[in-house]
Amino acid sequence: MKVIKAKPSVHRPLTEEMLDAAIKRGEARQASSLQAVSVTFESPSLVIRFEDGSGVLLPVSQYSEFDGFDSDDYANLTVGYAGTALCHEGKDLDVSISGMISASPSLMRMAASVVASRNGRQSSAAKSEAARANGKKGGRPRKTDTAP
Repeated sequence: MKVIKAKPSVHRPLTEEMLDAAIKRGEARQASSLQAVSVTFESPSLVIRFEDGSGVLLPVSQYSEFDGFDSDDYANLTVGYAGTALCHEGKDLDVSISGMISASPSLMRMAASVVASRNGRQSSAAKSEAARANGKKGGRPRKTDTAP
């Protein structure tokens, strides 16, 4: 096992510039991610709504974290951690929304399909250069029929 020693911390006073930079980083992080704004229970699923008006239904039977929950427990679920988790104070429960979504194979397949589609449409300088080089060589080779 490799041992890594901690570096001694140097106390630096907090300045207005450091505070402004931290606020800008937080605003950029918040703008680049989707935060949940509400959670409701509509048997047998949790309905999580996001700030852009979209939402997702997640069946509670797929998540062991909600075993033993009754209707009052579901009513006491709240959105916490800046819209990234579902929380229940009485049960000391904090569950990541992205973790719940990633635990759903069908949602992950759909997400992979969307990402692949979006990435395939992107054009980069390397793609453009490769297309020009192939065009100078006569373009894409024609498919040859292989008769049995």
